[in-house]
Order: sequence, then C-alpha cells, then structure tokens
Amino acid sequence: MSHGIQLRAVPYDHPDAVELNDRVQLEYQVLYGGEGDVTPLDPAMFAPPNGLYLLAYDASGTPVASGGWRCQDENDEGYSDGDAEVKRMYVVPGARGLGLARRILAELEADARAAGRTRMALETGDRQPEAIALYLSSGYTLSAKFGHYRHYDSSRCMAKPLIS
Repeated sequence: MSHGIQLRAVPYDHPDAVELNDRVQLEYQVLYGGEGDVTPLDPAMFAPPNGLYLLAYDASGTPVASGGWRCQDENDEGYSDGDAEVKRMYVVPGARGLGLARRILAELEADARAAGRTRMALETGDRQPEAIALYLSSGYTLSAKFGHYRHYDSSRCMAKPLIS
C-alpha cells in the first residue's frame, strides 16, 4: 500500500515543504485561475503545539505529500474557538491512490486533538471532487463558510468534531 512511506514533521518553510507548496499552487492556478491560494500563511502558525506540518517521504527520500494544521479561534473570518484548520493537503500525482492524504489527515487530527483543539476545519474547492470525497469519507460535513475564500461560490468549507 504505502510501503516505505515515512511521515516527518518539518517547519512550513523547510525547502521540501516549499517545493510541494509551489506544486500545489500551480495546480490551484490551473483549476481556479488566478494566483493559487493567497491565504496569508506564516511558518510560525504551524509550530507545535499550535500546529503541525507533515511531509510524506517515499523510500528514496523524495517528498511526495504534505499537510498541516494551525490553531484558529473565533474571528471575523468565521472560525470558532478551538478550531484546527487543515492547510496544504497535497499529494504529488505519481503518489496518489496510496492513502497518503488519509494517513496525513489522521495524524493531523490526532495531533490537534492532543493539543486540545475541538474541531478540524478546512476549505477546499468545487473543482477538487477527490478532496471532497476524502473528507466526506473521513467524517467531515459541509459547514458554514470561513476563511479567506468564504465569499467565493467555488469554496467548500467542511468540519469534523474532535471530541465525542
């Protein structure tokens, strides 16, 4: 399945993370036009215990997937106290279908729960049906819109409680 894949926590500005971020931005530009995701992100946002940034490396040490979470609390962009926002979930085309996104998402959820966060929240787009299917099958439901793209028709916001 995902044999030889290692997940590693890295800073958001790690060179491998930057490389994958550049690749996902190009995909967003193709899908949605414009500049990609222009949500302002700072490496400090993903520093534990207030966040986590993960990369998946294949057996040869090549970064093939990414994902992170950052703390959010109630603000004028529609977040709620206790939110952990998922950002930069991405799997390179050659490594899709191996369950890497699901593995990263589960790790992010566990880490955010351990940090005392009460809800995972994320924003994706209507031109990413595979992402939407992954989140729905992982227990996420459509939620009220939040974040940088909350006024865009193509935006889809989803959330999942971390406490039962």
